[in-house]
Amino acid sequence: MTPGLRPLRELIAAPHPDVAPLPPAARGASGTRVLRGVPFAERVGSRPLELDLWLPEDTGRGPLPLVLFVHGGAWLRGRRDDMGMLTRDWDPGPFARIAAAGVAVACADYRLSGEAPFPAPVEDLRAALRWLGLRAHELHLDLDRTVVWGESAGGHLASLLALTRTEPAPVAGVVWYGPADLTAARGPFDPHSPTTPEALLLGGPPAASPDLAREASPLAHAHRGAPPLLLFHGEEDSMVACSHSRDLAARLDGLGAPVRLRTVPGADHGWYGLSGAQVEAVFDESLRFVVRATGRSA
Repeated sequence: MTPGLRPLRELIAAPHPDVAPLPPAARGASGTRVLRGVPFAERVGSRPLELDLWLPEDTGRGPLPLVLFVHGGAWLRGRRDDMGMLTRDWDPGPFARIAAAGVAVACADYRLSGEAPFPAPVEDLRAALRWLGLRAHELHLDLDRTVVWGESAGGHLASLLALTRTEPAPVAGVVWYGPADLTAARGPFDPHSPTTPEALLLGGPPAASPDLAREASPLAHAHRGAPPLLLFHGEEDSMVACSHSRDLAARLDGLGAPVRLRTVPGADHGWYGLSGAQVEAVFDESLRFVVRATGRSA
């Protein structure tokens, strides 16, 4: 190697996400801009982690508050830009609607249970927040006004981000039918089974690793200083029992933490069983909560 030149191995590698140029934004629906497939973290032996970012077209009003959206899929599948089966045909889509209200949205990858066990997915989402903070000036973001929003397994991870030490600390959280307790049998969940999504997340049956199961349970992290949470859950949920959200809300309320629980009659997991108008109503209330929590006028 010629003295003074960088090693070939370094030259071949793509620029690190911390310094890589941002991709050009595409025009989205409802006066929004979209940056897709932006790398935010590198993991040795794993795929690069990426995020999609929805931004309002007009950023002249100052730095934007942010929603970090976390997708579901039982921790073992799913796509970062999917808010659930009953939102997939919306036009404009849910993220464009949030951005049109003046709130940026980042939809981030995280390692799935077949790639790395807990706490890897939480670490990845914290890495996304770190990267967004690092590039906030370029993206016109205010990370001090971040709301985490997740559905199903993503709701579980969003709850953990809100209830544990995360920098920057979320100012609020929206959780749709998220598991809150990985330690006890609830509905179809058996903590002794090695084949449940929860067991795959933890690397073994939760009952065999009670300390780890407790660490992965939002219910165990409820505390008085928690940010405001809005919990939505279908009363007929056959995959994640509604008691998860009921018990988390009761624990937070008992501690004096701000929490609002909305149980939805007739709704199964993923809002299955609801009409389109009912799902829109759940989304609209969630968005109003975000707007209030971030001090943003829609």
